[in-house]
Amino acid sequence: MTKEKPLVKDSIYRFLAVVRYEMLWHIRKKKVLGLVILVFSLATLSFVLPVVLGSIYNRPVNADPDHVINAGAFLGELGFFLLAIVTAMNSISGEFESGTIAPLLTKPVSRTVVFLGKLFATFLILLLTYSFYFLYMAVGGSIVYGPQNSLQLLPLVLLGSLISTFVWVSIVLAIGSLSRSSLTAALGAFGVWLGLSLGIGIFSAASGEIWILNYVPGGGARGFMKTGEGAPNSGPIVQAGIGSIGDNLVKFFLNPAAEVNFLSARTPLYTESLSLILTRSVIVAIIYIAVFSFIAWFALKRAQIAE
Repeated sequence: MTKEKPLVKDSIYRFLAVVRYEMLWHIRKKKVLGLVILVFSLATLSFVLPVVLGSIYNRPVNADPDHVINAGAFLGELGFFLLAIVTAMNSISGEFESGTIAPLLTKPVSRTVVFLGKLFATFLILLLTYSFYFLYMAVGGSIVYGPQNSLQLLPLVLLGSLISTFVWVSIVLAIGSLSRSSLTAALGAFGVWLGLSLGIGIFSAASGEIWILNYVPGGGARGFMKTGEGAPNSGPIVQAGIGSIGDNLVKFFLNPAAEVNFLSARTPLYTESLSLILTRSVIVAIIYIAVFSFIAWFALKRAQIAE
């Protein structure tokens, strides 16, 4: 028992050393600053543009107490993808390209610890970025649109955004680990994103099998929450895919028993409960993260390092 405790402490120390190494690397490359600037620019644009247009066309911005919680996932699927690219494209492949992988792996640290440390550092960077982003959204939204409702639910949007982003992080890491090229990681992930956005989208629209969209990275099939009155497409919009987890977490918290109608050319196709939609999207996201993270880890584990 006394031998196991020093061993555990030593493993934790090595893990934290890798996390610190990765965080410092991101800071030196100014990637954290770039991420913050990117999301703040997008958020600022969402506040400034309505004010500017309102001034030009003499239409003042109306108070909207639900603006922040409705626009909480303003980054959208493209934003999740871009943040994943920036944070993960050279996390592993960059080590091979710069030659730092050899001295890194000659340290008394296993490749598994190196991989987990890099993965956790990426999580911390995204957590920091999203935390500042949602804080800024809350403050800016309150200034432009007046007092806001349900701001206490923003952590749910943050959690969902992290899960959605990590799907792409795992894909980028897997491509980068297999190719050992940051450029290939970025372009390969972009190809996957473009192929899924266009190819699967066109196929599902042509075939009417919109449920397919719920099992690939993206916003998912588009439905309408049942409100009990009006047409089946008159309720709040709900997207059932991996990229909409944050938004659906909030909708589920506010309407736990809600059901969603899915239509094709205004013809009802099927109805699902919001709880089922949310559970499925989280499970599918976790499967993606687990599978592609395993591929990235396995590629790093088996990589031959030239001294």
